[in-house]
Amino acid sequence: MLWNAVIFGPAETPFEDGTFKLTLSFDESYPNKPPTVKFLSRMFHPNVYANGELCLDILQNRWSPTYDVAAILTSIQSLLHDPNPNSPANAEAAQLYRENMKEYVRRVKATVEESWMDPGEGMGETSASGEQVNGIDASA
Repeated sequence: MLWNAVIFGPAETPFEDGTFKLTLSFDESYPNKPPTVKFLSRMFHPNVYANGELCLDILQNRWSPTYDVAAILTSIQSLLHDPNPNSPANAEAAQLYRENMKEYVRRVKATVEESWMDPGEGMGETSASGEQVNGIDASA
């Protein structure tokens, strides 16, 4: 099962005002194993790989079957707010975050601007259920 989701950049961060599209792919092992989560929108973040996959502990070694989609999306929003440059998926973003915050912010703001125009691959119309979860649009 494939879900489309949208998260908004957290306030008071370089990601503020961004609208970022993701997919969550669930296989038959869910909830015993986490879904595969991937950004469709281009991201410049220390913990997001070039292909959009995330380096996020709850999607890997700290997964628990008690986590639901709201918890996953909230954790991703938290990661946008507080990157972990010590566990980088994007070495360039991690280095800029640690050593040149001005350039890091400039690069992130460029992706925020792209997010306004980027329809995102595979992001067709939202479903009728398109509910809000903690301010996060989780459309199936």
